[in-house]
Amino acid sequence: MLILSRKNRESVVVGGGGGVDSLIKITVLEVAGGRVKLGFEADSDIPVHRLELWEQMSANGEFDGRGADPDTPLVRSK
Repeated sequence: MLILSRKNRESVVVGGGGGVDSLIKITVLEVAGGRVKLGFEADSDIPVHRLELWEQMSANGEFDGRGADPDTPLVRSK
């Protein structure tokens, strides 16, 4: 597990280099009362899910060959 410290409005980028074309940008939007709000910007072909939803979908076999059921709502940028 990679552990990073980020302050408010600082970001982390996943992918987008080294042979990986897709890019996910994660930005800390707010830190308050023991909670952190994160913003995710991803290429339109990258599904983004909360872990508990992904685990449920995976257990139910709701993924197709592309990685996610096309009828499942996804969080996307743009």
